[in-house]
Amino acid sequence: MSEENTTNNEAAAAEGKAPAGFGIKRVFTKDLSFEVPAGLGAFSLQGQPNVGQDLNTQINRVDDTHYEVVLKVTVTVKMGEDKVAFLAEVHQAGIFQVVGIEGPQLQQVLSTACPQILFPYVRETIDSLAVRGGFAPVLLPQINFDALFVQAVAQAKAQADSQAEADA
Repeated sequence: MSEENTTNNEAAAAEGKAPAGFGIKRVFTKDLSFEVPAGLGAFSLQGQPNVGQDLNTQINRVDDTHYEVVLKVTVTVKMGEDKVAFLAEVHQAGIFQVVGIEGPQLQQVLSTACPQILFPYVRETIDSLAVRGGFAPVLLPQINFDALFVQAVAQAKAQADSQAEADA
């Protein structure tokens, strides 16, 4: 694998292009929220906890080689059917340097590798918020960002195809 990278980097250098590279410049919490809508009543709620998770990624170009990727995760813990015990929202961000990667490959790196790097920070923050809020720990399951990306690309293609058929 490293021989392939060396060969690709040498070829890029011969063509006058910068060799492909990826780096983490900074990881930070951009926004954070923890709510207990029922107040003190949340601690007397009965029932099996139901953990819901909403995930979103936002990509912002900072300059030619730097991108800000924000992983937004909202976790809602309900007791029973619809009684919200607590809601935690974390916007974990990172500044990433990407050189020599373009087009669909760049989109894939920004949509998969960057969120994969940010997710452990989100998991720890959500868990810490729950415990500090007086609730049981919440350990979010791992997420396969590669599979989510493939699914999103396939869904976008299917929508484009159906739109093209509707226009024809």
